[in-house]
Amino acid sequence: MKRQLLKIFCLLLPVLLLTGCWQEEPPPSGDGELLQSDQQETESSDSRVILPELFSLPYAPELTLDPVTCPDGMQQVVSSLICEGLFRLGTDLEPEPCLCQSYTYDDASYTYVFTLRSGVTFSDGTPVTSADVKATLDRARKSERYGARLSAISELIAGDGAVTVVLSAPNTGLPALLDVPIIKAGTEAAPIGTGPYLLSTESTGTYLVSNQSWWRGSQPTDRIALVEAGDQDTMLYRFTSHDVQLVTADLTGTDPISATGSVSYCDADTTILQYLGCNVTREPLDTPAFRHALSLGISRQTLVSAFLSGHGATAQFPVSPVSPLYPEDLEESEGHESFFAALKESGYTSGRTLTLLVNEENSFKVSVAQAIANSFSSDGVPMTVKVLPWEEYMATLAAGDFDLYYGEVKLTADWDLRPLLSTEGALNVSGWADPQADQLLSAFISAADRPSAMKRLCAYLREQAPILPICFKSTSVLMQTDVLTGLKPTMAEPFYNLSDCTIRLREN
Repeated sequence: MKRQLLKIFCLLLPVLLLTGCWQEEPPPSGDGELLQSDQQETESSDSRVILPELFSLPYAPELTLDPVTCPDGMQQVVSSLICEGLFRLGTDLEPEPCLCQSYTYDDASYTYVFTLRSGVTFSDGTPVTSADVKATLDRARKSERYGARLSAISELIAGDGAVTVVLSAPNTGLPALLDVPIIKAGTEAAPIGTGPYLLSTESTGTYLVSNQSWWRGSQPTDRIALVEAGDQDTMLYRFTSHDVQLVTADLTGTDPISATGSVSYCDADTTILQYLGCNVTREPLDTPAFRHALSLGISRQTLVSAFLSGHGATAQFPVSPVSPLYPEDLEESEGHESFFAALKESGYTSGRTLTLLVNEENSFKVSVAQAIANSFSSDGVPMTVKVLPWEEYMATLAAGDFDLYYGEVKLTADWDLRPLLSTEGALNVSGWADPQADQLLSAFISAADRPSAMKRLCAYLREQAPILPICFKSTSVLMQTDVLTGLKPTMAEPFYNLSDCTIRLREN
């Protein structure tokens, strides 16, 4: 029982996997309202564009901007404008070299050597050294945010213009985990990074001032004002009153914000998977063919459009469809015809009503779960939804007293699915134990040809269907309309394409 409870704790309080994102779902705190718009802009009849004198962001002056220890949300957004990592995740969630110029990997010793980009300096003009990189990664390995993802690192060695990373086990996807922002060693209290801006405290306030030695492009504005907003209510007030022009949000989270007026938003794809977990120890879910039939009966696009307001990307496999690893050619047709054919082939005969668990704190998840249950019930598979408070939901899962559950987990960007799907995985709460799956999971994480290895894994998961993926959620950047244009956010960087953006300011 203790082991099961630990698994549930890891699933529902996903500190092991929810790392390095500028917005994560807050803890349950009541109902909220979604940004009311089916488009990417909502404007009241009497609203008008009010250009600011300075582009401004909210932040909490009493909290650190150290990227390793600062809280998620806007504090991390500000930090992302100060610091950069060895790599950064692109719009396809693949790692792109940043402070790293190139790297090699020895698959026999599980050793990477990352060569630093030459000529890059911190904002104070000092060069970036391997000692600085090692110091940040050493702290990150012990941190709450990055500790789990870096747990396989057994040794870090600072060399002449390069950092050597020795792993305790193979992982050909390690670069995707190394978007940890690097700061100059010893500047944790007031971080100095290599990013487009540096922190400046003046008599008139606190600002981000353009880093004149930034190596990667140009900044759309020389100064960004930082406005005090230490909690969500204050931040929202600052945003609606135009004191700040940008905030980040999970618009389908437990406590989504409500915003009206001249507001635009951009979504960023994430590694946050929503899925149905199957209790494979119970009939009829102990039959792979039946689970596979259920997968074909889920109208994913309808669910995302109708109940998540489009803030997600449908997926039949546990890897984001924007990733080049997603095996699109393995997708199957969804709908009644496919579902009924597969259901008949599985040998299913209507029997007891299946129970689908969902936690009550997130109204969006409850709505999706209810729509799924209604659809299956009308198609001859009786299903009911059991909505429980967070603690009861966890306890019920731990006891195994369910048929299906609505789950959410943020996977790491190396797409290591072992915690969720391997026999001993900390997030595998459904009793699924499959030696062939374990072999395929391990083969992928060590594969030189990652797309082929992922395709083999997904082909087997399609056949066995231990979980039924629904979508990968999006997170959102909300902006004052017409002030900031051209923005293309990513999961870890709201200002991913900063040099391509335009900021309009009021003319004095």
